Amino acid sequence: MLCPCNGRHPLRRPHAHLSNPSKGFFVNTYSPSQDQFTPAHCDRHFNRIGYGAMQLAGPHVWGPPQDRAAAVAVLREAVELGINHIDTSDFYGPHATNQIIREALHPYRDGLTIVTKIGFLRGADQSWLPAAAPQQLLDAVHSNLRNLGLDALDVVNFRAPGLEGADGSSIGAAVEVLAELKKDGLVRHIGLSNVDAGQVAEAQAITGIVCVQNHYNLVHRGDDALIDTLAAQGIAYVPFFPLGGFSPLQSNTLNEVAAGMDAKPMQVALAWLLQRAPNILVIPGTSSVAHLRENVAAGALRLDAAALQALDAL
Repeated sequence: MLCPCNGRHPLRRPHAHLSNPSKGFFVNTYSPSQDQFTPAHCDRHFNRIGYGAMQLAGPHVWGPPQDRAAAVAVLREAVELGINHIDTSDFYGPHATNQIIREALHPYRDGLTIVTKIGFLRGADQSWLPAAAPQQLLDAVHSNLRNLGLDALDVVNFRAPGLEGADGSSIGAAVEVLAELKKDGLVRHIGLSNVDAGQVAEAQAITGIVCVQNHYNLVHRGDDALIDTLAAQGIAYVPFFPLGGFSPLQSNTLNEVAAGMDAKPMQVALAWLLQRAPNILVIPGTSSVAHLRENVAAGALRLDAAALQALDAL
């Protein structure tokens, strides 16, 4: 599979060997603030490497973490490293990740954007239940506000139904509720998650959309055309499961490319996403400070033409 950039990957990142990313090498060579994307009609400036908070909850994204102090430490380290956007939801835990974010980071730094999701609830059996009725959406917004300690949410993604990907159903009614909440000042910007191109167009006919968050990574590329369409419109694309999620990416080619660059395979997978399109923001999650540092260090990695050709062929 060839990258739509036709071999041209304009980056503002230097090439770097990452032999000791956990020992601070990258601190003097790369900060996420070196590479930003600002969606059209949006007042938030996103450093393209962010942080996904889902892993801060307990096993199966349920309950509190086993080590709350470690979770707090990861969040504080993230902002110290220059990460300026955090992806979360009140249905992680539920409530656990938002409460930890508040404990770790409130009052929030200027320029830090917290992106949350609504549209699902967790059942007592740990199930994921669609929750898109107007009152459910309103309750979810207020729950996120309360647990994050905010008066307004920077970005709210409506997480559309479908546990195995976008199901193509109408999302207009839910987006209309969010548009009203935006008029009321409780929501500043609206995004979408788990959607297809038709659902994006339906939402855009109602209100402005600043980001789309879908399943996408080096080996899961069903959204290639959508990414390019959104890039042309100035809309951010945020892959969830950028490193494979619950089944981490495994590839001999990926391992070989990484070895040739003195980097970790997951660093190369993140670098590939950043070079795939300028509107892609990555939000790898981790509960480890050392792993967080490795993820951030991936921003300094520059894949050459041979590496890109090998990875694009997966």
